Amino acid sequence: MRETGDRTPAEIDFAFGLASRYDHSMPEISAGNYHAVLTTLSSRRRVLVVTHARPDGDALGTAAAMVLGMRAKGIDSSVLLFNPLARKYAFIFEANRISHFDVEKGWPAAVERGSFDALLSVDTGTRSQLPGLDELLAGWKGSKIVVDHHLTQEDWADLKLVVTDAAAAAEIAADLLRLWGVKFDPAIATALYLGISTDTGWFQFSNTKPHTLRLAAELMEAGVDVERIYRLTYQNERTQRLTMMARAMGSLQLLTNHRLAVMSLSKSDFLENAADGGDTENLVNIPLQVASVEVSVLLTQMPEGGPVRVNLRSKGGLDVAAFAQKFNGGGHARAAGLKIDAELADAQRTITAALAAALTT
Repeated sequence: MRETGDRTPAEIDFAFGLASRYDHSMPEISAGNYHAVLTTLSSRRRVLVVTHARPDGDALGTAAAMVLGMRAKGIDSSVLLFNPLARKYAFIFEANRISHFDVEKGWPAAVERGSFDALLSVDTGTRSQLPGLDELLAGWKGSKIVVDHHLTQEDWADLKLVVTDAAAAAEIAADLLRLWGVKFDPAIATALYLGISTDTGWFQFSNTKPHTLRLAAELMEAGVDVERIYRLTYQNERTQRLTMMARAMGSLQLLTNHRLAVMSLSKSDFLENAADGGDTENLVNIPLQVASVEVSVLLTQMPEGGPVRVNLRSKGGLDVAAFAQKFNGGGHARAAGLKIDAELADAQRTITAALAAALTT
């Protein structure tokens, strides 16, 4: 890390701003961590960007922003997705002509390990959220970088920038790009805004901080069409969204004196409604509208099979990330997930009993 006297005024301002936001609770994070990521990326010619399975707005917005930032710096990059690009977020890739591969269609021949000299994982640092990572990294000789804000991490990367106080991975990406001297044009600003707005529940969740709103204002001034993003992400669903919402609500159980809400969706729910995972995003949040509900859980048996997916949300009384870690999952204190290899009914009994015990101890 360079001495303070070697830094530009802009870099010094960045370091002070970072300290005011994060250093009180995260002393291990400094401007040097950001510089390390940028120094590594600056020396690479082609970067493969990955993010977690079933990528959300923050994952895709951050990936897009980093690709556009690297493009501005003359660095080629592509995105590797472990699930199909969600319909509601596809605009951020399509409008900016971002090259991406879909692993579910088979490992593309274009993803040759020798053609990339760095791997950048955004919005996750956990192997379980990167299916096929071991296959991808077999014989990998390039750098491996993680940029993330989740508490749950695993040590497989060469370089990690993990800021758990950040509202979204896109907030970290914004700081990286600003420090790199990349201008926030409308395309980059829109990608960053997509990540921040969706991961804060459109600035309603507790991770929304004053800095988050100041950054959102800066992005709006750079050319973000807020109404368009809202329409594309929240008013652009298929009719299957409503039918799956009805199925989830029909399964709702209120337990532990109405402190715990449990919902489930079965394979038949998906098949009978021609629905997919994209039609169920954020359904787990609905029961939190009830005053007494402290924790909401949605168990999903996907039509393609595999383990039951368990999405957890909390109003803050129970740390659902810590709960999920007991089942090899993870996430944030108020939003987490895990997978359990069991039949749907068995998984529901196991998770419900464990959550009820956690709420009553």
